[in-house]
Amino acid sequence: MKYYLIAGEASGDLHGANLMAALKKEDASASFRFWGGDLMATEGGTMVKHYRELAFMGFIEVLFNLRTILKNISLCKRDILEYQPDIIIFIDYPGFNLRIAKWAKPKGIPTHYYISPQIWAWKEGRIKAIKRDVDAMYVILPFEKDFYEKKHGFPVSFVGHPLIDAISKRDQVDPENFRKENRLDNRPIIALLPGSRKQEVSKMLEIMLSVTSEFENYQFVIAGAPSLEKEFYDQFTDINNVHLILNKTYDLLSLSTAALVTSGTATLETALYKVPQVVCYKGNRVSYEIAKRVIKLKYISLVNLILDKPAVTELIQAELNTKRLSEELYKILDEYHRAVLFLDYYDLENLLGGKGASEKTAKLIVGSMEN
Repeated sequence: MKYYLIAGEASGDLHGANLMAALKKEDASASFRFWGGDLMATEGGTMVKHYRELAFMGFIEVLFNLRTILKNISLCKRDILEYQPDIIIFIDYPGFNLRIAKWAKPKGIPTHYYISPQIWAWKEGRIKAIKRDVDAMYVILPFEKDFYEKKHGFPVSFVGHPLIDAISKRDQVDPENFRKENRLDNRPIIALLPGSRKQEVSKMLEIMLSVTSEFENYQFVIAGAPSLEKEFYDQFTDINNVHLILNKTYDLLSLSTAALVTSGTATLETALYKVPQVVCYKGNRVSYEIAKRVIKLKYISLVNLILDKPAVTELIQAELNTKRLSEELYKILDEYHRAVLFLDYYDLENLLGGKGASEKTAKLIVGSMEN
């Protein structure tokens, strides 16, 4: 079958690649055309657009780039018509994907959604469009099944979280070789995960790096995003005593003692590696004020949302300052706080449903097309 996949971010590229690999096992004739990234490209097929060209963050940034976004939507529609896929698989990225689903459904193209839009956080009204335009939904967070089925009467499949597979499939890292290859010394590592978009990374690193002088017995290492070039990070590494490691976030986390993490999927990745963390968020002031009024959640990190309690500290906007960040970092370096957090992390992993998310989803997708 011919599959058309649309992922608009680095996490979507990772999960899209794993899904493509699973689809090839279920369907020997599978061929792909996609919007995604380098990881999806390694699975074969043809890339239409890289997610680096699609990443716009926040209300104001989206507004400024509206013309580009609309051009991309038009390009996507034309490309789908030319490719004539048997199925479209949407991977998160709802602002773009739900527009394409609305257009594709009346044309008789099966529309499947892998990794639900977070409408439980905001824009819950999108459920009307999902029920109208999406044929099948595969959710990865345990509370999403009840949200869709009990609250909105829309059947979905809970397949577990694909990050568990992505992490479990990786080879163990040799600590000595990793330190040598990346010119690290023997001090414990504090990982800095500042995000994947330039404006986000700049804001986060400015405050994250402000605490380094207080923790001289540790070495701080920036996890460079695959969407950004080394040269972009030079402005931070040249004036701070920190290291940069590109495209090896999981290897870095596997050897880290603690982490400062920008809110997003990275909070969950850090937890699955059992690394104590402080969750950070500081956005454009106007975008944040808008978001604060429309997002109805107790927490911003996936760790706390899934556990339904404040297991990890979240420092948001004005709370994210040098004094508070330093205080919270000291806490997660304390053995007692670490032991409590490790127990929460184990509970989290159990709630996520175990291994096999990509394989389960592929089986359901191929099975639905064969019936």
